[in-house]
Amino acid sequence: MKLLVDSSSSLPFSLLLAQLPIFTSASPVPQRRPTDMDKLSNQTKNLMKLTQELLREHAFDSDVEPHRFRSLPEMSNRSASDLNNLELKPTLSQLHADLKLYEHHFEWLNKVSKKHHHPSLPKLVEMIREMKSLINLLHRQMLRVEAPRLTPATPSLPPHLPHQFDVLQSSHELLQHFKLFCDWAYRALISLKPKVTVVQ
Repeated sequence: MKLLVDSSSSLPFSLLLAQLPIFTSASPVPQRRPTDMDKLSNQTKNLMKLTQELLREHAFDSDVEPHRFRSLPEMSNRSASDLNNLELKPTLSQLHADLKLYEHHFEWLNKVSKKHHHPSLPKLVEMIREMKSLINLLHRQMLRVEAPRLTPATPSLPPHLPHQFDVLQSSHELLQHFKLFCDWAYRALISLKPKVTVVQ
């Protein structure tokens, strides 16, 4: 009789053990909160996507000769092989200064595009808004790691553009250059992520 009591009392316990994996698997897995560096790289990637969309709207049958903008950041000296050797503070400072310079150029492009009522104007405005947000987020990260703020170069902008075709050519050149910058900046931010935790 005692054996019957013990076995019957152990039955609910056995059922509970059988359902334990179900309870465990049903519990939500805590997700890692995105860091500021995650947000920076994601926003840079989003800017690159917007740039590519605008480039499709400014497509030309032939390449546009790069001669209208003399003050854009130099990209020829930035290669993928240099990414692993980047230092955190100087790179963040340089990216911030470069983005401020691009901001001046795209705000100029926005003004001349308004005069010619260009159809891609809403997307250009969205791009500038995303760029400003990225600049602010980057500045916050610079403050966190005590990276110095550099003075951006003075933009050298083209003279008055009398025709819409001139605006299209300028847009194409500026967007092509910014696409290269975003691609490099995204890779740079990814490579810098481990170095942020070391500094902090």
